[in-house]
Amino acid sequence: MAKLNHCFFFFFFFFFFFVLLISSCEGALASKVNTVRVGVILDLNSSVGRIAQRYISMALSHFYAVNNHFRTNLTLVTRDSQNDVVVAALAALDLMKNEKVHAIIGPQRSEEAQFLIDLGRKTNVPIISFSATSPSLSPTKNEFFIRTAHDDSCQVKAIADILKSYGWMELILIYEDTNYGNGLIPYLTDALREVNARVLHRCVISPGSGDSEIRMKLKSLKENYALTRIFLVHMNASVGSKLFLQAKKLGIMDEGYAWIVTEGLSSLLDPVHSKAINSMEGVLGLRPFIPFSSRKLQVSKLKSSIKGQNLFGLWAYDTVWAVATAVEKSGMAHSGIATLNTGENEVDIAALGTFEDGRKLLNALLNTTFDGISGEFHLVKGQLQPSTFEIFNVVGKHERIIGYWTQTKGLRRDLNDNGNKAVNSKLKNPVWPGDNTINQPNNKLRIGIPVRNAFTEFINVENETDVNGGPKISGFSYEVFMAVLEVLEFPLPHEFIHFGENGTMAGTYDELLYKIKYQEYDAVVGDTAIVANRSTYVDFTLPYSESGVSMVVLVKDDEKKDFWIFLKPLSLDLWLTTGLVFILIGLVIWVLEHRINTEFRGPPEHQLGTIFWFSFSTLVFAHREKLVNNLSKFVLIIWIFVVLILTQSYTASLASMLTVKQLRPLFDDVQEIKKHGYFVGYQNNSFVKDLLMNQLRFSEDKLRPYNTPEEYNVALSKGEVAAIFDGIPYIKLFLNKYCSNFTIIGPIYRTEGLGFAFQQGSPLVPYMSRAILKVTEDKDKMEAIERKTFRSKPTCEDKSATISSGSNLSVYSFGGLFIITGVASISALLLHLFNFIRSHWPVLNDHHLHSERSFLAKIVDLIKHFDKKDHSSYHFNRSESTVYSAQNLEANFVASVPNHIADMQNHSRTSSEGGEDNDTSIDTLHTS
Repeated sequence: MAKLNHCFFFFFFFFFFFVLLISSCEGALASKVNTVRVGVILDLNSSVGRIAQRYISMALSHFYAVNNHFRTNLTLVTRDSQNDVVVAALAALDLMKNEKVHAIIGPQRSEEAQFLIDLGRKTNVPIISFSATSPSLSPTKNEFFIRTAHDDSCQVKAIADILKSYGWMELILIYEDTNYGNGLIPYLTDALREVNARVLHRCVISPGSGDSEIRMKLKSLKENYALTRIFLVHMNASVGSKLFLQAKKLGIMDEGYAWIVTEGLSSLLDPVHSKAINSMEGVLGLRPFIPFSSRKLQVSKLKSSIKGQNLFGLWAYDTVWAVATAVEKSGMAHSGIATLNTGENEVDIAALGTFEDGRKLLNALLNTTFDGISGEFHLVKGQLQPSTFEIFNVVGKHERIIGYWTQTKGLRRDLNDNGNKAVNSKLKNPVWPGDNTINQPNNKLRIGIPVRNAFTEFINVENETDVNGGPKISGFSYEVFMAVLEVLEFPLPHEFIHFGENGTMAGTYDELLYKIKYQEYDAVVGDTAIVANRSTYVDFTLPYSESGVSMVVLVKDDEKKDFWIFLKPLSLDLWLTTGLVFILIGLVIWVLEHRINTEFRGPPEHQLGTIFWFSFSTLVFAHREKLVNNLSKFVLIIWIFVVLILTQSYTASLASMLTVKQLRPLFDDVQEIKKHGYFVGYQNNSFVKDLLMNQLRFSEDKLRPYNTPEEYNVALSKGEVAAIFDGIPYIKLFLNKYCSNFTIIGPIYRTEGLGFAFQQGSPLVPYMSRAILKVTEDKDKMEAIERKTFRSKPTCEDKSATISSGSNLSVYSFGGLFIITGVASISALLLHLFNFIRSHWPVLNDHHLHSERSFLAKIVDLIKHFDKKDHSSYHFNRSESTVYSAQNLEANFVASVPNHIADMQNHSRTSSEGGEDNDTSIDTLHTS
């Protein structure tokens, strides 16, 4: 028992000694921990400042609870900026000079940061802000500035895609008049331009504005921009809460409106006063997506001790972790800024020195990475880079996530692709302001419609009512517009406003389009022609119909058939040209055959007759002269082909004139009408009047307006006007009824056709133009629209009449044939003459070798030589040989007859004496 007590006493003594040893070691270790002072500048009167202070304190506690073995320990020195730029600047000077801080977390607002950034660069003290998000503050341009948050400009593409997805092409931008508010505008404008959207009006609100001032500005927006119901809000929570409270009271948070808030206000929805939340029903917002992490779960257990949560609080939390980690990595000693002046209250900037280890701490911060509660903490070019935004919808006092936006995939209903890209590329259906879940808010387009009682096939406001209780609208232009809306990339709410009543327009088409210029209408849908002077105050889409202006004139039956009608099929110039070519062919054939063909020789008058006879006889293929020269045959083959075409064309044209009823226009061109001073007509209220006066130079007293096709018919038939000028689509409609009595004559004067008109700079124009191309390229759809709108067009009264413009066959119609004939004839002639001269010129030179005769005399001899027969020719040799043989045979026969007679007499005597047979001698004579 004594031994047991002895052992117990020994064990107790050993345990007590061990505890004292450990305590002394911990004290020694604790004495070696370096304290690093870090300044914090916040606006402690703001919700962001208060929540950020709590998160900073919580982060410091959590960090050293996890990293209790670190050799450094942060000591935070907090200063209140009191929402004042000067106070924030003085606080920074105090922290650097008197507190000798190694870094400053803050300031909270962008306008406070600029001076502190310059101060940090001068003293080598890193300035680390988790809430100064203005794009005007760039870490790449400010060396000792680090932003542990996202740049506001990162969200502009997501905002633009949201606007595009809902078809919101015009909006009103409301932002605060601060560095934070103004810094986003250039980036937002560029992003909207890429999706053809535009800011119709900017409403700038000062941060210090009271409720009455905000209410006045919102009331002005409601009255002056009543049709623009899409608002984008970019401001902080303090001003934003006032804005939505007043908007609710003014009724612009009701059904039909849409509101989008940027990241800054979206991140503060939790701390916004409950009254402001109640007034934000249906608001859409976007903010960086915060992925789930285990440390975030640990922090969420302590949220009950923190009233309110926002993204800036999470960034503040991660900022403290990043600074503490960087301080440990850089091996920071207990040192501060070396000062030049050590006066107690001295805060003169010139008295500040530089932080020797500032650059080391800066580099450590830039290279610090870890999994933070706001996501992965990784600085790129001195700031965090977002990859995903979440899009939410305020429903009551809660938020509902309706989709996401990523830089690679754009808008997504869900981050996890389900294979159906068409569905997943759209957001979930939100709840709109006014607790509306069906009708999407939009700026309802005011569309002017011309009311008229003529050419209603294009646009017609009927007396019947449609399904909505309004007047029923029909016509080609209206049907094309509705087809365009079907293929448009987004819905386009609209309302039609009638320009006129009871079938009568309230003015001209120019006056209708001026309604757009004066913002009474947003667009005009109808048979509006695209004209240059109109494009100075409206923007047109691409045309949806054919273009051009032409004139229509009366036609008459050309019944005066005289006995000279056989000359009419060919024009005078064609008759003359054909006659000259006949003579040319005869002359060429004569030259080619003269020296070797006896049929082309003889007295001069005989040869001249042969030339004309041969060429004109080919007209009816009655020539009998035999050609022997191959070149002549070549020329004749080509000429006979030309004659065949000429005769067949002449025969067909003459037969048509003699058998078919001929309709001839009264006038062939505009100059003839102007020369005689006749009147011309045009469609009332159209642009054609300006074209006639400015382009065609008609005086106004020669112009008469008409409204309907029936009036066109009467005016032309009775001779009130010589012609009617109008657009081709209208003329075609007119001719569908009266095509046997009238015809289009003259050139087509170029216009761009019919199109839809919008306000200048309207972002809808390119979308509408692309949709028009889709519709017009679909032939089946266009044919269906034409059948529907032009189904009642009557047929022509007389289809058998042939309308002639008075023109007949001309030289131009056979120009190619005449050119071929001429080239062939002249080539053959030149080749023949060249061969003749080449073979006979040396002979002439030798013959006159010793003479002094002139060159002209030699040419005359050459011509005389050409007129002689070519005895060396194969054709002449063969002919003369045949003649010569026949002549010799005849001469020999005649010469031999006397001898034969004498022989016969001698033989007769001998025979009588000798008794020979005389008959044999006579037979011999006959044989000879």
